[in-house]
Amino acid sequence: MNKFPFIVIILAFLVACGSAITIPATETYTITQIPEVNASETPTLRLGETPIPHLNSTATLEPEAWKSIPIFPLGVSQRMIEVYQRGLARGRDPSRFSKIGDCQNITPYFLSAFGDPSKYRLGDQYAYLQLTIDHFSGSWSRKSIATHGGFNAATVLSPFWTLIPRPRECEKGETPAACEIRQNNPSFAIISMEEAWSGDLAKYDHYMRMLVEYVLSQDVVPIITTRAELPDSPISINAIVVQVAYDYDLPLWNFGAAAAPLPNHGLSEDGFHLTPGTVEANYYFDDPARMELGWTWRNLTALQSIDAVYRALKVQP
Repeated sequence: MNKFPFIVIILAFLVACGSAITIPATETYTITQIPEVNASETPTLRLGETPIPHLNSTATLEPEAWKSIPIFPLGVSQRMIEVYQRGLARGRDPSRFSKIGDCQNITPYFLSAFGDPSKYRLGDQYAYLQLTIDHFSGSWSRKSIATHGGFNAATVLSPFWTLIPRPRECEKGETPAACEIRQNNPSFAIISMEEAWSGDLAKYDHYMRMLVEYVLSQDVVPIITTRAELPDSPISINAIVVQVAYDYDLPLWNFGAAAAPLPNHGLSEDGFHLTPGTVEANYYFDDPARMELGWTWRNLTALQSIDAVYRALKVQP
């Protein structure tokens, strides 16, 4: 069988972020339970990896709770302190983070300009963030193996999709998430997945939990994020993201709350992609006009969230 036409078709689906890959469900589960991990969907833990037990949620948050939660973490849980310290003990680099996500996380739009002082302006209000920019100097512009237009929480857990970003860097049978963590050796991972499988929220919840559990098993601290959404959006994933963060004691970057006051909630006419301006405009935090753009606030609040989590963990014994 000639595989070339098949690969061309797959690549076509990945061109636009809105054309996310769909993986049909083969099992049944409820949204309030963490399903059993299927070996065909997520990598098997290797020798020396720390298994993370499934958690039982003690409360179900209200669907609108995400709107009143702080934009960036005000602290970290004891559990994340332990994950971070285990990571340091196994050799994780405290000056590196990885990006795991879809087209809202790709360079040059997301975070990359912080790797070049000539491409961003913090202004007086956000000058305190420079220390964190310097600390993570090697991570901002790095092209993550686990980030690509069209990716979702299922694809980054499937070995097939290492064929798309940079296959030569990945081992046989390795998933994009596993390859990225092995190659970059981060202490932190920003997880931002905005596709909800055409409204199948149970499936979104299922794979997000699988992804979070895998990252935790690697002794890497996940920072998960809500997305910008219109008030009348028929599909909202933010309640699920917040519930997952609550269930696993994760740091939450609440970008959805940051984007809500912006014109059209920071979204372009398609209701999904953020308002960009130019790439340079996304990193000028001292320009009032540019602070009306979704991408500007995405980069600022992501930076603030990384700063808040790192500072909180740094002061722990």
